[in-house]
Amino acid sequence: MKFRRKQRENVDINLASLIDVVFILLLFFVVTTTFTRQTQLRVDLPEAVSGSPAEDQEVKQLDIAISADGVFSVNNQLLEKNDLNSLMDALQKESGGDTKLPLSISADGKTQHQAVITAMDAAGKLGFSHLRMTTVEAASQP
Repeated sequence: MKFRRKQRENVDINLASLIDVVFILLLFFVVTTTFTRQTQLRVDLPEAVSGSPAEDQEVKQLDIAISADGVFSVNNQLLEKNDLNSLMDALQKESGGDTKLPLSISADGKTQHQAVITAMDAAGKLGFSHLRMTTVEAASQP
């Protein structure tokens, strides 16, 4: 006895609706993503074996950051020009004329010496007396 076999139906999965859902999810993630622009300089501080930790952080202070390329920023605000006069103007504006504020210079380890001297010169000309250089603690050698 020979039985006839039923032919199987071809099962197809309709991917059109799945692709629509994926595109809608992609659009949702693109629209809800927030993009932030960081205006801070990346500074790799030099190492020092000795030093003291920063004093009270609640007191208003000024910070001059100098990148490896010699770009200045005062309190995380990039300066348009990298010269002595624009640095002095930015320090004067940020301090409001108060030269008793502590001023720290954070220079990249690969910064040219002239950029650091320019920052120290600007602080000296304006009359800042509390000046400190920022470093990171050197790793202890076994």
